[in-house]
Amino acid sequence: MDMKELKYLTVLAEEESISRAAERLYMAQSSLSQFLHQFESEIGTKLFVRTSKGITPTYSGKRFIEHAREILLEYQRAKNELWDNENLQSGKVILGISSFRGRRKLPTILRKFYERYPNVKVQVVEDNSICLEELLLDGKIDIAVIAMPVTKLKNKVEILKKDEIILVANKSHPVTEAMHQTEGMPIHWIDLKETGDYKFIMSGYDTILGRFSRRLFTREKLKYKSDHNDISAAMAVAMAREGLGIAFTYQSCAEEYEDIQYIRIGKEGEFLDLGVAYSTDEYHSKGAIELEKVIREVYSDEKYDILG
Repeated sequence: MDMKELKYLTVLAEEESISRAAERLYMAQSSLSQFLHQFESEIGTKLFVRTSKGITPTYSGKRFIEHAREILLEYQRAKNELWDNENLQSGKVILGISSFRGRRKLPTILRKFYERYPNVKVQVVEDNSICLEELLLDGKIDIAVIAMPVTKLKNKVEILKKDEIILVANKSHPVTEAMHQTEGMPIHWIDLKETGDYKFIMSGYDTILGRFSRRLFTREKLKYKSDHNDISAAMAVAMAREGLGIAFTYQSCAEEYEDIQYIRIGKEGEFLDLGVAYSTDEYHSKGAIELEKVIREVYSDEKYDILG
């Protein structure tokens, strides 16, 4: 048995499908199926039950795969320490970030990091903040940029910056006629109560943005109108740009377009913390620590206000 085989088993357990696992592992389905058959024959017991929908671990399989995950994590820790001893002349860091947030910031982060550490590979895992928190807890990623509040990491997240939750609409949308502008300031804002006649495009309940936006309506004792309640943040902005409704977004993710209007929620705005979090493992590699420094540099370089 080698580490590659343990990896195969953990991916099979996570995907519960030989075809999906093979796709994720970049190998032929027949090869992965043959591996599993041979492996189960060698150890003399079934690790997975075949069903019409795919595969599911047996009781013995679950226990075996738990040990496999622990072995793989320990192996990764050992490699991280080895790479650190080599003074970052090689190595790998697994970074978690949402696709929406990463689209704007990640290319700059990676360019700056590779300029300093060209031999350290950064593997990127794209997911929403709630899922990234789980991956950190499981030790599957080393570091992540996540929206707060977190539910399980507690005090293990360091604040990166304050991020503003803002509204986005097409400039021709009638909501723009209700905007206000504070004297002497370029920022456009609107009271959430003034949006009641218009439809919203909402992110899912299982995202920080989706939860935050719904809490705003609850706090103000308002009901919102929406035909779309489980839309990704990026898709919601694209739909709002086409005039299909009003969407919520993060200022740190906002991009300038001639036909888009970004609007502050209330005169003072609505904010949440953006954080940097490490895996719950006590050992943090030098590569992950240096990557955090670059992440902070890139976010601190943000100088313009999209609300102007």
